[in-house]
Amino acid sequence: QVQLVESGGGLVQAGGSLRLSCAASGSTFSINVMGWYRQAPGKQRELVATISKGGTTNYADSVKGRFTVSGDNAKNAVDLQMNSLKSEDTAVYYCNAEYGHPLGPRMYSWGQGTQVTVSS
Repeated sequence: QVQLVESGGGLVQAGGSLRLSCAASGSTFSINVMGWYRQAPGKQRELVATISKGGTTNYADSVKGRFTVSGDNAKNAVDLQMNSLKSEDTAVYYCNAEYGHPLGPRMYSWGQGTQVTVSS
């Protein structure tokens, strides 16, 4: 089992910046990918950015060039630096970890979510 605890988030004006952090505990040796998803009111949860243990990153088109995901394998942590924020970035942001043996079933863990509100 992997447990995730998020920090950061809050209220910011459009054009501003925020940084989200997520720390993992438990069976962290089995984590393959960590990242961030978000869910806006009335919408489905969507991928924001992920980073693999090897450092490969993946971003949603809507955040490319504005958001940067970074990982620290030693600390079992992942951060999301969000710049040039827009009102449409307003959502609850969830940390996610994919873990398990590479040859076994994939398992997923979610953080409790942190609210990001961008005022225009």
